[in-house]
Amino acid sequence: MAQETVSGAFLAFDLGAESGRAILGRLQRGVLDIRETRRFPNEPVRQHESLFWDILRLWHEIGQALSDAAGTRLASVGVDGWGVDYALLGERGNLLENPRHYRDPRNQGMMEAVFERVSREDIYAVTGIQFLQINTLFQFYAACRLTPDVVDAAHALVTIPDLLNYWLSGRLCSEYTIATTTQFVDARTRTWATHLLSAIGLPTRVLAEIVQPGTVVGELRKEAAPALAGTPVVAPACHDTGSAVASVCAGGSTAFISSGTWSLLGTELDAPVMTAKARDLNFTNEGGVCGTIRLLKNISGLWLLQACRRSWVVDGHPLDYDALLSAAADDRLAFASLVDPDHPAFLNPADMPAEIACYCRRTSQPEPSGPPAFARAILESLAMKYRAVLESMEGLTGRRVEQIRIVGGGSRNRLLNQFTADATGRTVLAGPIEATALGNIAMQMLATGAVSSLTEARAVIDRSFPVERFEPSATDRWDAPYRRFQQYLAEERVRVI
Repeated sequence: MAQETVSGAFLAFDLGAESGRAILGRLQRGVLDIRETRRFPNEPVRQHESLFWDILRLWHEIGQALSDAAGTRLASVGVDGWGVDYALLGERGNLLENPRHYRDPRNQGMMEAVFERVSREDIYAVTGIQFLQINTLFQFYAACRLTPDVVDAAHALVTIPDLLNYWLSGRLCSEYTIATTTQFVDARTRTWATHLLSAIGLPTRVLAEIVQPGTVVGELRKEAAPALAGTPVVAPACHDTGSAVASVCAGGSTAFISSGTWSLLGTELDAPVMTAKARDLNFTNEGGVCGTIRLLKNISGLWLLQACRRSWVVDGHPLDYDALLSAAADDRLAFASLVDPDHPAFLNPADMPAEIACYCRRTSQPEPSGPPAFARAILESLAMKYRAVLESMEGLTGRRVEQIRIVGGGSRNRLLNQFTADATGRTVLAGPIEATALGNIAMQMLATGAVSSLTEARAVIDRSFPVERFEPSATDRWDAPYRRFQQYLAEERVRVI
């Protein structure tokens, strides 16, 4: 049972690639109650050809949320956020420039440039991290090549949540789960891979001390929140996916999908899987809480549908999301067009519907006709990509997955949940929606002694937040379209290479 000897509420700041929120959690009689106290947009800012994050706007919103909580007795606060993006700080801790967005075009071609210095095989053998153009390793290499004056002035490189926890507490450090997303960490020793970084040509002087999730990094500074000064600041699993997975049991025969703009599909392990097969399949070994490793693969997720909706708004056709999904459920649209959600063309196109239509023409499929057909194609394709990744992961671990736990905002998409159950033939448990904030709070509870173990924290969350169950049905009707889908993946992979 929860100890509940800690008085006060837990304030979690959860920053996503589209929005941020402040969530207040209270533990009473073994049940956790949460309330969203503030929500705010997180939109990139384009300056000429470059794409940046408005980090000072995020800091302002955090300050406003702290002001809102001034009359609340807080046990602790903590920030989690998306991975890979970073800030460079000067000698006095000053921000040298606004952090770049992971979709910034300057990252193009940097992965190949790094491989000219150190091979893909050697990088994976040390870090166990999947290769994506957006990874910090390639972003920072771009900075070293294109803005060397800024890098020369830098005394610290910190991820976005580490930066905000630093501004709150005054302590500069790198929390382990988010540090692993940089591709700078040795997966076996769980320390900075300084020899690898030096071989690539990246300065290692900018790396801060790595701390484990659940570390109290300091106290709220008076300058950040006068009325709450002295409140413990906890580094939770600062990577939002790490926090989401911390909230649920996701090992053994259970896989997780953290569903949102990105879908992260994986499982919890005790040790990394860094075989040649894992490398070739581009699986990643990210740091988890309490000594675990999250073996997972990034999938583009609901980004395609979000980008389509933006295009339709620009064209003067705003659509209600629920109505769109209801129309997409029409079985007359089934399996008409399928796309690879992770095709490079879908990373950041000016017109997502046009790009999807182009993919369909290239693969001799009918172009989707109207928003419901686009939505159906995207959701079916996502479910099939989940199946492909799940089958690959089972081959790597030797473990059969019996159920899939879908958490995060995307778990509200009941149509995708059912498609996932049908396509994979596995039971799907959907929820909690606020898994990331709950995982953040779980590590705050552990850090402050409100619970004695991760198992206890997860039990509290399970008691407090019911899940919705989706059983597979008519799975055989997915088999032929799935073979078609695999063929498209193979054909497009050859074209990209």
